[in-house]
Amino acid sequence: MADKLINDGSEVILHFDLKLEDGSAADSTRVNNKPARLKIGDGSLTSNFEACLLGMKEGERRAFTLGPEDAFGQPNPDNIHHMDRSRFSAEATPKPGMIIAFSQPGGAEIPGIVRDVQGESVTVDFNHPLAGHRVIFDVEIIKIND
Repeated sequence: MADKLINDGSEVILHFDLKLEDGSAADSTRVNNKPARLKIGDGSLTSNFEACLLGMKEGERRAFTLGPEDAFGQPNPDNIHHMDRSRFSAEATPKPGMIIAFSQPGGAEIPGIVRDVQGESVTVDFNHPLAGHRVIFDVEIIKIND
């Protein structure tokens, strides 16, 4: 039987390590031994990221570098908000670098990074923390389902 290859529509189970260009680790499914599941073509990945996976087979491991536009995008200035300090609880005094989850209408939560605190104004960045960065994905294909 021929090896299964990843193609459009494949359901893929894979492990990945995500690193910045300086070698620092950003994310890994290996830490908790919980591989990721994804479906090629469902829109959850950029087309260039998917193109890097196409043609890989079970057991194969490969590393590739993606520019910001093909990974987490460029930072969007519209995702930086200035909020009144009164919106933060007394237990969670905002400090630069702190990540805080904010509830959305409908109940979903979105993380924001506190970038600055000036008097009663708190600057919160809702861009993905890796936006604007080139990243290295080291992937290992565990299983492919057509």
